[in-house]
Amino acid sequence: MLRFVADENFNYHIIKELRNRQPELDIVCLHAIGLAGIDDAKILQWASQEGRILLTNDVTTITQFAEQRIAQELPTSGIFVVSVDEISDRTIADILLLAECSNEDEWEGQIHYLPLSSNFT
Repeated sequence: MLRFVADENFNYHIIKELRNRQPELDIVCLHAIGLAGIDDAKILQWASQEGRILLTNDVTTITQFAEQRIAQELPTSGIFVVSVDEISDRTIADILLLAECSNEDEWEGQIHYLPLSSNFT
């Protein structure tokens, strides 16, 4: 099962619902582990060192830092970006599905936006 870290601006409603629906889900919040206020580059470094997928609502700055890390071929755990306009039960279900059905290293060096597309043809 994937392990997650939510940055300090990640929507708490999503975290609460994830924990309610799957209590054994391994998700930590930066502020809860004493890392609130650290810069984006350090967040990405910490997440990679800990083997945690980053959950964020930051569609601008954190993704820029992540793209730089990926271009420099630095270890970068996966990043799931949830636009504040896209917060829904679908997003929560997608995170739970990814957590349950993915391998730990499957998302290395990737940035994905949630919810996942529902356009199957």
